[in-house]
Amino acid sequence: MAIGEFGGAPDARGPAHSNGLYWLYEMGHAALNPVRAFADVTRLYFKNPLNPLTHTTYGKSVAAAAELFERSTRRYGRPDWDIDSTLVGGERAPLHINTVWERPFCRLQHFERLFCHMPRRPQPKVLIVAPMSGHYATLLRGTVEAFLPNHDVYITDWVDARMVPLAEGRFDLDDYIDYVIGMLHFLGGDVHVIGVCQPSVPVLAAVASMEVGNDAYVPRSMTLMGGPIDTRRNPTAVNRLAQERGVDWFRRNVITKVPFPHPGVMRDVYPGFLQLNGFVSMNLDRHVDAHRNLFFHLVKGDGDSAQKHREFYDEYLAVMDLTAEFYLQTVEAVFVDHALPKGRMTHRGRPVDPTAIRNVALLTVEGEHDDISGVGQTEAAHDLCVNIPADRKAHYLQPGVGHYGVFNGSRFRTECAPRIADFILTHEMRPQASRPRSLKVAV
Repeated sequence: MAIGEFGGAPDARGPAHSNGLYWLYEMGHAALNPVRAFADVTRLYFKNPLNPLTHTTYGKSVAAAAELFERSTRRYGRPDWDIDSTLVGGERAPLHINTVWERPFCRLQHFERLFCHMPRRPQPKVLIVAPMSGHYATLLRGTVEAFLPNHDVYITDWVDARMVPLAEGRFDLDDYIDYVIGMLHFLGGDVHVIGVCQPSVPVLAAVASMEVGNDAYVPRSMTLMGGPIDTRRNPTAVNRLAQERGVDWFRRNVITKVPFPHPGVMRDVYPGFLQLNGFVSMNLDRHVDAHRNLFFHLVKGDGDSAQKHREFYDEYLAVMDLTAEFYLQTVEAVFVDHALPKGRMTHRGRPVDPTAIRNVALLTVEGEHDDISGVGQTEAAHDLCVNIPADRKAHYLQPGVGHYGVFNGSRFRTECAPRIADFILTHEMRPQASRPRSLKVAV
């Protein structure tokens, strides 16, 4: 995803002075624990049906205020997928989610569908590369659900950097590309890769590096959705922010060390709470209104609306730390230097050459009102991958949606996902050019 989904700057008006900020945040969170516990007890007291005040406007208001305080000050953990089945060819198939490949900073999860009868329609293997940009992979729950009925789905589940011990080493943009190559090797090459937002650049780099080496495990197709391939095209406010500030500003103001007692203590990270500050400040009025509406829904007893709010914010407020080296390299290479479209991007010291891609079909998808990755930024991949035949390339602009509508929501399910599925199926059935098997070993 674009830098806006990394959280942007903690405050675009001035420096954040990040040294020791994580430690202060942890102390503040710990200091609020007793107050948070008292608020939760208060909420339960004023929701107890045996309490006469529970049925009064006063009691409902106190319970609502207590819930708002508790929810606004808690730390949200990684959400569950909450997908237990899918409909395949009219048959309800249970799901079993397995971790099939694992490295210190990523788990590859497989949504295994348990069939009573094998479906007649082909079930292409799909690797969804989720963004490593603050939120967990569960943000793509809707994306996964859209592909499950007709695809064998795998997804990258990136690990919170604060949970990775320092002894496990660094994780930077080169490592990200290595991980993508390693997963494609593990899946055997007969796969279609989808890079959602931020991964568009490393996915394209991984495929290009594989093609340069005549790797037998290149995917059949590559779909890039709302990604910052060339942020010089229709630059958004967050693109301009990165260009104006430069990478040194981000290094000084948003990088800090993980404090004790987290397993990743002393690792340099861009912390999740600073990212969340950036997420919320971009649309502060909308979030304030949403929480005000939650209060009134709770007082009025509108349980359905309150539950929808809880579900959205349980996901939205769950954030993870990013390693400093990955974040800063991405800001510099993608948003400041525009290394990929200028032909200057490297992987392990070797040039990334998109013109080497010949055997992988390319689909790019953008949103008409995307204010994070502007229109044309993802389509730029076609200008870089000049040696992919025209009948193996396509671009789709989804009308009426912003950034998140590119991969989630009703318009995605009914208009965008079917087009991606059709593109995948077309190139699943088309034979790939034969090429010598590479001696590369999966990462």
